[in-house]
Amino acid sequence: MRTVVVTGTASGMGAAVRQRMLAEGCQVIGVDLRDADIVADLSTAPGRTAAIDAALSRSGGRIDQLVCCAGLGPHVDPATLVASVNYFGVVALLDGLFDALCRGSDPGAVVVSSNSATLQSWEGSPLRDAYLAGDEAGVLAMVAAAGQAEATRDQAGYIAYASSKHAVTAAARQRAAAWGRAGVRLNVVAPGAVETPLLQAGLKDPRYGDAIRDFVSPLGRRARPEEVAALIAFLCGPDAAYLHGNVVFIDGGLDAAQRPLMF
Repeated sequence: MRTVVVTGTASGMGAAVRQRMLAEGCQVIGVDLRDADIVADLSTAPGRTAAIDAALSRSGGRIDQLVCCAGLGPHVDPATLVASVNYFGVVALLDGLFDALCRGSDPGAVVVSSNSATLQSWEGSPLRDAYLAGDEAGVLAMVAAAGQAEATRDQAGYIAYASSKHAVTAAARQRAAAWGRAGVRLNVVAPGAVETPLLQAGLKDPRYGDAIRDFVSPLGRRARPEEVAALIAFLCGPDAAYLHGNVVFIDGGLDAAQRPLMF
């Protein structure tokens, strides 16, 4: 029986991944703020440590798959929480559970990013550099400053969201060489809009609701959580044994429509 650690299992994509993995006969260890096997706050360093320690205890120090679904949308206040969960919470679990994955059977991890990560270039940005340097205090200071500046006050959540998703994608790809040598696969999925409670909350936000509604894929609809879960299950399974270090878009063709010459 495969042991799978999934974050964000209380709702949305994380809940769909949990159900999919259970249906495939896996032992699933769920992590979330509530209604989970491990209740932990991934926005804080102590919460991340508690989640890692509990996952290692419950798994006996051997994990076959890790799926990092936990994340916050741009409407969440304060915007600093978005950066803390979406980047630092994910990277802490990747690194903290790496040794346990090395002891797993055909091990691998999947990080849920977003196609929003590509909507602007972050190369050379002090914010991006601070993420990748692990400077959480620096990142939070820059996000907080964006929320206080008149020109960016209503965009601080988007800045935190898009930059954190870009940075976590880059961080996963940076680990591909070392993880591959250790025999642990690591891939990223980049969904577009997915019908989740988080998306519904964003649609009600006066700052971001219209932009979310206008974010329509060429297929003319939003994804279902189960569709994203199916892709993640494939990436975790034996048929994806040579897929490593990839970013797989599942956004109904929106990234291709917006960046047809970039791939």
